[in-house]
Amino acid sequence: QLQASGRGLVQAGGSLRLSCAASGLTFNKNVMGWFRQAPGKEREFVATISWAGFNTDYADSVKGRFTISRDNAKNSVYLQMNSLKPEDTAVYYCAARGRASIIRLGSEYDYWGQGTLVTVSS
Repeated sequence: QLQASGRGLVQAGGSLRLSCAASGLTFNKNVMGWFRQAPGKEREFVATISWAGFNTDYADSVKGRFTISRDNAKNSVYLQMNSLKPEDTAVYYCAARGRASIIRLGSEYDYWGQGTLVTVSS
């Protein structure tokens, strides 16, 4: 089970940190990812992080503004979002993949959280 938190309404240029707590899986053997879905759009990849956190990958649209991290001792993954833009408004989902390689494709992830809404006002 994945439980995301940190939903909020922020102004453009602001920051927000999302958290995702995992249970019922071997967290340190799961690649973790963040995805988002804006109203009327398809779900898109945001960021992913390897088991130990040494490898990360970001969508071009968030690179340099968002940072994914994880704390295996707390079975949690985080998404620090800075310099937020109105186009970042979406429901954000965390996901887990029980294999070693990081990947952007959502269909390759095994478990999904319920999503948390982020709204960025202009």
